[in-house]
Amino acid sequence: MIVEERFVTYINSLNTGNTPLLEEIEQEAHGSGVPIIRREMQSFLKFLLAAARPQRILEVGTAIGFSALFMAEYNPAGGSVTTIENYEKRIPIARANFERAGRAGQITLLEGDAAEVLKGLEGTYDLIFMDAAKGQYIHFMEDALRLLAPGGILISDNVLQDGDIIESRFAVTRRNRTIHKRMREYLYALTHHPDLTTSVLTIGDGAAVSVRHGKPQNMENEERKEA
Repeated sequence: MIVEERFVTYINSLNTGNTPLLEEIEQEAHGSGVPIIRREMQSFLKFLLAAARPQRILEVGTAIGFSALFMAEYNPAGGSVTTIENYEKRIPIARANFERAGRAGQITLLEGDAAEVLKGLEGTYDLIFMDAAKGQYIHFMEDALRLLAPGGILISDNVLQDGDIIESRFAVTRRNRTIHKRMREYLYALTHHPDLTTSVLTIGDGAAVSVRHGKPQNMENEERKEA
């Protein structure tokens, strides 16, 4: 717990909830031990989606499809969601959930290792949501930035590792030291990248929110029309 539990409980008590189907899928995830985005991140995502109105969203780490459905549901611009998952047992569950929600035509699920799938993607995305294996974020970064549109937002979830990130590597259990080292490298790379402005927030298990410098494509198009 990064933020005192009483604060988290109070903030979450203000949450207005989700659609009945999303609430149902969230309960199913908790019941089967599948990690999904926390309530604090859900509220923050709703805010970002309302503010940024992304036309194209890319998610790295589908799990059972909750966050992909969440972004499709609460993006006022509609748009498309492309999501990547490598865990074979969760892929059919995610696909079934997309069908349950009537979103199969809006959400594209790409199967395979994200490092390889990302290399094969083209075009740009207005919002990229990183929520996969934490030790791999640093390896996904180059392609994620290649795919991030000017003015686009990169959200990296669970970056503070329940507070372990501030500890010395020797204070972290041996099995977590590689992840600890790579996550620190990733956060340094994000915050010092010349093309990004990044803020690290104590939301949920920590989130890094990065904006790529440059004007969004829709803003450039409007300026051309005015000219």
